[in-house]
Amino acid sequence: MKNTGVLIIAATVLSSCSQTETKTETIENSDGTVSVKTIETEKTSALDSATIQSTVNNAKEKLNEAGKTLNEAGKDIKVAAQKGAEKVEKGAEKVQADLSTKRRDTVR
Repeated sequence: MKNTGVLIIAATVLSSCSQTETKTETIENSDGTVSVKTIETEKTSALDSATIQSTVNNAKEKLNEAGKTLNEAGKDIKVAAQKGAEKVEKGAEKVQADLSTKRRDTVR
């Protein structure tokens, strides 16, 4: 959440940094009159807020996909652990049964 706030602040600062360039052209027409034409060009430095927001949204989507993948992997691991635990329990029961049988044989 802190990173998002920093990113928004950076986007605001970067998008507000702009530079305006004004050019004035004086043109003499064929009939002897003079026309003045002013051209104003605005240049922005770095990125605009729409680009930053798009990047943030793409990052969120990728994080959500990664989270879903991890959740699925976690479910698979849980199932495998349950199967392993069942095998261990069966093995322990078998060892216990074998020990009981050996005790009976030894006592006789």
